[in-house]
Amino acid sequence: MTTSASTFRGRGPELVEGRAHMARSGIRAFMDLAWSAGEVIHLEVGEPNFPTPPHVVEAAHRAAQEGWTKYVANAGVPALRAAIAEKLRSRNRITGAAPEDVVVTAGGAEGLYASLLAIVEAGQGVLVPDPGWPNFRMIATVLGAQAQPYRLRPEDGFQPSLDEFERAATPATRAVIVNSPSNPLGTVLERDRAEAIVEWAARRKLWLVSDECYDELAYVPGSPSLASLADAAHVVSCFSFSKTYAMTGWRVGYVYAARSDLIELVTKLQEPILACVNAPAQAAAIAALSGPQEVVAEMRDAYRRRRDAAVSLFRADGVPVVQPAGAFYLWVDVSEWRPDDWTFAEELLSEGRVAVAPGSAFGAAGAGCLRISLATEESALLEGCERILAQLGTPALRRSRG
Repeated sequence: MTTSASTFRGRGPELVEGRAHMARSGIRAFMDLAWSAGEVIHLEVGEPNFPTPPHVVEAAHRAAQEGWTKYVANAGVPALRAAIAEKLRSRNRITGAAPEDVVVTAGGAEGLYASLLAIVEAGQGVLVPDPGWPNFRMIATVLGAQAQPYRLRPEDGFQPSLDEFERAATPATRAVIVNSPSNPLGTVLERDRAEAIVEWAARRKLWLVSDECYDELAYVPGSPSLASLADAAHVVSCFSFSKTYAMTGWRVGYVYAARSDLIELVTKLQEPILACVNAPAQAAAIAALSGPQEVVAEMRDAYRRRRDAAVSLFRADGVPVVQPAGAFYLWVDVSEWRPDDWTFAEELLSEGRVAVAPGSAFGAAGAGCLRISLATEESALLEGCERILAQLGTPALRRSRG
């Protein structure tokens, strides 16, 4: 006699309630909808439309052929840790960075997770930006911590504010996450403000987690890595190869900290999570750092051109848009026309055949806004923007009918 699995439904142990009810990333939800919708213009996903540079792919291929197919050290292969340390010193101006201060991670997301796992306990609080990348809140939920949103306000240029930190912080607060260049806003932290944030977190005895996933995609000079500032021993910096080198699927990132005890703990925590990042991908990352960097400048220049063209299009129709100083996103305020951004995003997908990320996916402060990715071919981007304007009923609609 056989017994079907359905016979046992409802009689087994329960899932962890807090995690089972965790909201999905709205970005991923719309990615899934867009992938199943057939032919649409994809402006919802933050993934470079450029291929991984050929010399990077070749390095991984060669490494696999040469036998880089075994386990490696939890913290990463020595050659990559050394290359990252050199990059941190020369490009991020973190003068004291050494290979032993670096842990190679499975992308920036796992680096953030492992870092917060090392410094935040269940029940403690983590200040997260609002609007901000939804995975910040998701990581806090998985850890059993409290995500404590701090608002990024237009009157502050969408820059983090110490007043907002003070408003959001409680005695339970353990860490604060700062993201520059910002996803979804594209804002870049000003130096004076960065220094004030580092000092504030030190005074409050809080960890400061700096998400610098887009560090080499800034269009304005002068924004510092927080760990490059004085007295930054409480700063944990998370970086990624994904956006800079069009390596999203390779899953390579890294964590830097001046605290050896923290680096040792993050390294140890990787053992039960993933053991180590796969060796051929680490060989690819070495090639990315040591090879020609013109590819990075070319991608950055392309994003800047797309930014300028799309911003001009929205502003010509009187639709408010934040001009990004970094990363590759537009933050468009459609609240005057369609305050329910989620419903409007669904309408854009079904009727306009264009996929975007609804602003409320990034927090309560994102209501009435859309995030548009510039990481797509320019003609498709501008066509998608025209469709958005037409769906709103702005002058673009009259142009298309005229």
